[in-house]
Amino acid sequence: MFAAIANTFSNCFKIPELKSRILFTLMMLAICRLEAVVRIPGLNGAALSAFFESKANTASGSSMLGMYSLFTGGALEHCAVGALGIMPYISATIIIQLLTAVIPTLSKLAREEGGRTKIIQYGRYLTVLLCLGQGLVMAIGWENPEKLFQGWSGGRLVLYSDAHIWFYRLQTLLMLTTGTLLLMWLGEQITDRGIGNGVSLVITIGILARLPQAGVALYDMFFGGGGFEAKFNLGHAIALLLLLAGVIAGVIAITQAQRKVPVQYAQRAVGRKVYSGGTSFMPLRVNYSGVMPIIFAQAILMFPQKIFLFLGQSLNVKFFGEIARALGEGAFLYMTLYGLMILFFSYFWVATQFNELQIADDLKKNGGYIPGVRPGQATSDYLHNAMSRITLAGAIFLTIIALIPIWLYRILNIPYSVATFFGGTSMLILVGVLLDTMRQMETHLLMRHYDGFMKKGRLRGRF
Repeated sequence: MFAAIANTFSNCFKIPELKSRILFTLMMLAICRLEAVVRIPGLNGAALSAFFESKANTASGSSMLGMYSLFTGGALEHCAVGALGIMPYISATIIIQLLTAVIPTLSKLAREEGGRTKIIQYGRYLTVLLCLGQGLVMAIGWENPEKLFQGWSGGRLVLYSDAHIWFYRLQTLLMLTTGTLLLMWLGEQITDRGIGNGVSLVITIGILARLPQAGVALYDMFFGGGGFEAKFNLGHAIALLLLLAGVIAGVIAITQAQRKVPVQYAQRAVGRKVYSGGTSFMPLRVNYSGVMPIIFAQAILMFPQKIFLFLGQSLNVKFFGEIARALGEGAFLYMTLYGLMILFFSYFWVATQFNELQIADDLKKNGGYIPGVRPGQATSDYLHNAMSRITLAGAIFLTIIALIPIWLYRILNIPYSVATFFGGTSMLILVGVLLDTMRQMETHLLMRHYDGFMKKGRLRGRF
């Protein structure tokens, strides 16, 4: 099996076009990693890196800042030019998608010729605005690290004096905004001239940059060091390997799982052309929302815990402090709310992005119908019910995947940098992006009469 996989990858470099695309992609990703280590002048990035390294295997590593640092590939903790990462562009894209679903003008524009290009342009403009806002907040936050980073004791982070503080803010704001826009441009270049989805690969390479740190923590688990005792044995290693294989297999299965709804097209005449009828199918993906419900749930659950902790300390009210502890990651109330919010956002994303009324109307216009279901409202109701049932299975799967790292860290005392690769957003993004990239590579191979990655069946993309 491994020889066949190695042979498949060697075949990729026998096709000139595919070889150039792969090398171009690797070169662009190398530039992205360079952004994560080039530090902004006037900041003590070494002190912040040491702080994050000390917190990597603790609960602080799973905080909102820890998750943000994960998506930036460690650029945040280095005070690097790419500290904002690609997240402002992702946020702008999500906002535009949600607005398109609720604003009729944008919805109409998306269906017009050239409208999608216009909407993408609006997303770029919104990215600039988000970068300016988030960049200023981050610049000011670095001025007061003791308020931004819990347990900070590294002293002053900004090396400029107070007399030149506005010069520091403007310089930092400009560099952070430029860094994000450069990442956005590199991602678009990878999509056009490379292989795979560029923006997704930028996030993926940032997550993979954590592997050396996780490898060191994994070594310390079994051989001691790094503040850990060697209390894990061969049985634990086998169990972890089986769990990792099971999680990867489950993520692949659910990511590619879809329900094929049969669609019959009647023979029809358009002008002088006669289109023959036929049978096709409409794929309804089980995990339609992808990783978005987990990101939404994590982001929202961070705020109540911080608010109640602040109220408890400011007003000296014990009740607020108890609520803050109950909402801490790993607590029963937190995990319950976390799971329920993932379920809710799974349905919320489907409700805003899956327009069964539009699909039923398009089928009716093109002479298509689902066998046994009347066109129009009945088709819309059928699609709504089918999507609701399969979304439940996908949402339950997302909940289990999201809770696995928390269980591993809290129950088995596995370092958090290791536990993140056993589930959560990291595993979902890695598997989804790699599947999508392999699908595109397989398409090039099959066009040139080479064997793909699978002898039976084909890889399906996420989109």
